[in-house]
Amino acid sequence: MILNKFLAQAGICSRRKAVELIKSGKVTVNHFPILEPGYMVRETDVVRYNKRVVKPEEKIYILLNKPTGYISTVSDEHDRNTVFELIEKAQRGHRLYPIGRLDRDTTGLLILTNDGDLAQQLAHPRYNVQKVYQVMLDQALRNEDMQKISAGLKLEDGKITVDHIVYIPKKPHTHIRVTLHSGKNRIVRRIFEHLGYQVIALDRIKYAGLTIRNLPRGGWRKLTEQEIIKLKQYS
Repeated sequence: MILNKFLAQAGICSRRKAVELIKSGKVTVNHFPILEPGYMVRETDVVRYNKRVVKPEEKIYILLNKPTGYISTVSDEHDRNTVFELIEKAQRGHRLYPIGRLDRDTTGLLILTNDGDLAQQLAHPRYNVQKVYQVMLDQALRNEDMQKISAGLKLEDGKITVDHIVYIPKKPHTHIRVTLHSGKNRIVRRIFEHLGYQVIALDRIKYAGLTIRNLPRGGWRKLTEQEIIKLKQYS
């Protein structure tokens, strides 16, 4: 791993700031100042910043079944509840971030991690991460409107298409399942609002192949090694 990335992953600072620290001579490797941010750190190297040994931060991956009423930000100026209150025991002093935020009234699957590279990759449109939502509307979805959604809608920020949209079996036609890849802000709500429907409840049940099966609302668990490998295959 290159030196500036090593410092960033150890939680010292951002990669950009690490470049400045290295060039200023404040970082040593095996007691010698290294002024090149692209220096390749080996497993046997001892990296120090301000004479303190720097070690890579332990990577944490949490899957949360988010309840309603919580926002997906680290802090909130309006003192609203955040998802980080629900996973306080999991953080262990680490600073975690959500991958793909859910708004306050949306429930379901949310991944939180301190793996910044993975978070950025999964959030980028080119990685084509699939999400599945269950939607409850204020009125039954008309067949013609379902066809319009399937064909693609033109919203204010461009055309949006879904992979799949169906009525949920054995439920009234107010209950819909939508599968899509788009990461646009509030996209599922905006799709239905565009056609005159109000979303009463929105639940993300699947993200990048992961599900919230057997996880109670408000509950969380660590991702398994296999699940982490599966997520990294998107990058």
